[in-house]
Amino acid sequence: MNSSPSATGRPVSIAALGECMLELQGQAFGNLRQTFGGDTLNTAVYLARCGGPRLRVHYATALGDDSLSTGMLERWTAEGVQTGLVQRLPGRVPGLYLIELDANGERRFHYWRGQAAARSYFDTAATALEEQADALDALYLSGISLAILPQAGRERVLALMNRMRAAGKVVAFDNNYRPRLWDSVADARYWYGRAFAAASVALITADDHQALHGLPTLEAAVSAAQALPVAELAIKRGALSTLVGGDGAWQEVPTETVPRVVDTTAAGDSFAAGYMSQRLRGVAPAEAAAIGNRLAARVIQHPGALIPREAMQDLIGG
Repeated sequence: MNSSPSATGRPVSIAALGECMLELQGQAFGNLRQTFGGDTLNTAVYLARCGGPRLRVHYATALGDDSLSTGMLERWTAEGVQTGLVQRLPGRVPGLYLIELDANGERRFHYWRGQAAARSYFDTAATALEEQADALDALYLSGISLAILPQAGRERVLALMNRMRAAGKVVAFDNNYRPRLWDSVADARYWYGRAFAAASVALITADDHQALHGLPTLEAAVSAAQALPVAELAIKRGALSTLVGGDGAWQEVPTETVPRVVDTTAAGDSFAAGYMSQRLRGVAPAEAAAIGNRLAARVIQHPGALIPREAMQDLIGG
């Protein structure tokens, strides 16, 4: 990201593409708390909170015409997320997932998303995202954004990424890798390779990169990530320091120790929001990663993907 879109003085506009699902938290057949979440939606909400009036955050997805979809839209709007890129599909519904947590706050997911509306976002001849891309400064998506789409939809996403990057816009790809969403590892590697080639910024979770490529160690995954053909990378290594840089020049940014990990849901999503909110306003990568790590540390001390706004009020930009 050689220059910041915020240099013009106007609000920076970024669209996040993906899927939001209904979220159930708790133990099966026990007490369950219902909310909503999804990797890029989580990032969009945290972006809107962190960016303040200098950042306009749009979310691009498809939802149904049911009351649950309407309720999610109302809550996104209340968070400051723009919903003009959302497509409503009659007769369709959002996906659903259940999070079970172990004693260390690590997650186990159960999904019901096969017929989710988000999979059909690119079924129309032209989406609002494609039509309004020229007015955007940045695009953010993840490996999950690609995984849920049919092949034709993925091709259109890649075309959009290349078009926006060619126009000098920021194109950020987060490697969130979920094996069960892909037909095969080879299929996932093919689409990830094309996404990295189209991105100007890559946000890498090292153990996901390790799993995707079957690498023997985390160190091997980091080395492989550092060799990706992306100008700017932020490589997350769990509790170890975050690596930021590119073209052989790297900086280590310490993570923050927390007294107790409650729930690691959205740790990477919130890091992405903290990082991108700062980079889009021209903050240097190492400082942006420090903000991302600070936000992620706050998020993992609370249950669920989206923590209460008041729990991060001191981290919210103006």
